[in-house]
Amino acid sequence: MVHQMMATNISPAPRASSSSSVMGRYRSVVAMLLIVGTLVGCGSVPVYAPVATNPAPAPARPAAAPVEGALTQTRGTWVPVPWSELPGWGSDNLFEAWNAWLKSCEKAAAPWAALCPEVRRLSIGSAQEQLAWMQSRLQAYRIESAAGETTGLLTSYFEPVMEASRQPNGRFNVPLYQVPANLAQRKPWFTRQEIETLPEAQAALKGRVIAYMADPVDATMLQIQGTGRVKITENNGSTVFVRLAFAGSNEHPYKPIGRWLLDQGLTKDASWPGIKTWLSQNPQRRQELLWVNPRYIFFKEETLSELESAFGPRGAQGVALTPGRSIAVDPGSVPYGTPVWLVSPGPQTSLQKLVLAQDTGSAITGAVRADYFAGWGAEAGDLAGRLRQPLQMWAIWPK
Repeated sequence: MVHQMMATNISPAPRASSSSSVMGRYRSVVAMLLIVGTLVGCGSVPVYAPVATNPAPAPARPAAAPVEGALTQTRGTWVPVPWSELPGWGSDNLFEAWNAWLKSCEKAAAPWAALCPEVRRLSIGSAQEQLAWMQSRLQAYRIESAAGETTGLLTSYFEPVMEASRQPNGRFNVPLYQVPANLAQRKPWFTRQEIETLPEAQAALKGRVIAYMADPVDATMLQIQGTGRVKITENNGSTVFVRLAFAGSNEHPYKPIGRWLLDQGLTKDASWPGIKTWLSQNPQRRQELLWVNPRYIFFKEETLSELESAFGPRGAQGVALTPGRSIAVDPGSVPYGTPVWLVSPGPQTSLQKLVLAQDTGSAITGAVRADYFAGWGAEAGDLAGRLRQPLQMWAIWPK
């Protein structure tokens, strides 16, 4: 989904930043507006929630000879380690992670394509069999930055659930657009403010409305996450549930509104709830706040069958995201489809679990950096909007 967010807090990571992901870093709605930043694809996110647990980088280690067996990535290094180094290893419910792993096998590249038949067979195996297979066939690698840092940042994103109308009316009057026909002819395209005020931009978007939402703040949050589940009321009064997925952007940089509020000294709480509170107290400044972020996201409408509704949107890898088991990463450090042992202690949640690298986001950069897909709805949004805590990662790779 490649979220623009792929992080939904302090600066909700923009989850919608590229192709079909979200996911473009779903970032309860808290994460959306703060955007740290799914759901590309997606992708992947965050609001700007200053938390006491904002991790300080681990001290860089002195230069040393390369470790034997270490793998060099574009933005970091993988150092081979024994399984005993992974905190909590052996205590996770691998069955949940295996579902996400099977999804990655739908788009498996080398070297995973050769092992996916074994992964599929083990989907009906016991946790002990799955664990034994991993330790026999795979190697754990500690992920480090180029400077040798092993601690980074974990944020989160989610897929919001909203309502809309196919036709504008007294309640629903905030448009959500498809990609304009002339998007490629002007780069960057019009800013958010220009899209909402210039006749030229409005003319280019004529006939491109997918649906109308009731709240411009919620519409912005949907754009930050890059994807969402939307209950649309049709012209005949019937309703349909669809997924609005990232289809493109105006290619302006993402600027978190939570960060702006903090810099202006207007609030000390840039989480989504904090932003909502500030807006309720300053409704006359709503447009000013939303126009701080010039980035604008365009959507495409996708069906949402019963089976599809059990999973999240497609991430940058091209597979559906699994709540609690998919993460957005910097693909220059962790290739899509890589199993990752993720460890993150903090006040919002404590994680020691196996996840799959299946998405990315414009705000997700660096070796030890991940955006955790929390799922959809209010509870997921609340976690995504507040999660910002220390992170350690171990890549799991074939021997």
